[in-house]
Amino acid sequence: MPPIALPALPVRPVTRFAPSPTGYLHLGHVSNTVWTWGVARAAGGTVLLRIEDHDRGRCRPEYERAIREDLEWLGLLPDRESRQSDDTALYREALDRLSRTARVYGCRCSRADIARRTESEPAEREELRYPGTCRDLGIPPREGVGIRVLLGEAAVGFDDLRLGPQRQIPALQCGDLLLGDATGSWTYQFCATVDDARQGITLVIRGEDLLASTGRQILLGKMLGREQPATFLHHPLIVNEAGAKLSKRDRATGIRELRSAGRSPESVLGEAAWRTGLLPDLRPVGVSELPALFR
Repeated sequence: MPPIALPALPVRPVTRFAPSPTGYLHLGHVSNTVWTWGVARAAGGTVLLRIEDHDRGRCRPEYERAIREDLEWLGLLPDRESRQSDDTALYREALDRLSRTARVYGCRCSRADIARRTESEPAEREELRYPGTCRDLGIPPREGVGIRVLLGEAAVGFDDLRLGPQRQIPALQCGDLLLGDATGSWTYQFCATVDDARQGITLVIRGEDLLASTGRQILLGKMLGREQPATFLHHPLIVNEAGAKLSKRDRATGIRELRSAGRSPESVLGEAAWRTGLLPDLRPVGVSELPALFR
């Protein structure tokens, strides 16, 4: 199989591997490292390890330590590192900046509330769409309530490096975007957008399950002042026997379990590459070989 042919990449791209320390890494995470390090190194770029610990209720120090241990075992060394919890004031500053130019408001709705109010919507809808219940109630955006921003109905177009031209209307997908929850934690959508802009991320490499997040992150970034968004590449997912994407509860593919079973780093990298279409046959792959999988 020839290397994966990609359109023109950003010059010396800056990308990131951004795990959440809410559990141990599994083979699906390895597939993301294969694509992230492989593409970045093939293009002479930089990889940032970003610990996304915005979920204060689920993140644990032992999981963060395990992330670093697993990456070291695989031989994947980042060029830079950051941790979201080290920069919490920056998210408040970003919210204040956004509030000056966009409509930001408090929301008392839980996921169950939204599900009840949208149960008549088409069954094929892939995510809950917030219907704007609290938009005009005048609830201040403070701790103890959710914080949302009105997105409007703008369409967002972008070219995915693997999937080609895409068009999304975020307001029709998710409704007014949740930026912070009632527990005081910032959301993934908000933190990732703020971080990608301030850290100069020019290439976002992630699984196809996050494709739907792209339009809203581009739109939110523009609302925060980022005129030139990052380039995006969404790679195939590894799925389990039931056809569902791997989760941190799937211990059969956990890196720690694979290590304990006597697997080598090269065999784990090779399996992740093979199962995401980068190899025609299952074989071990070393870190130094990853750039050659792309051109």
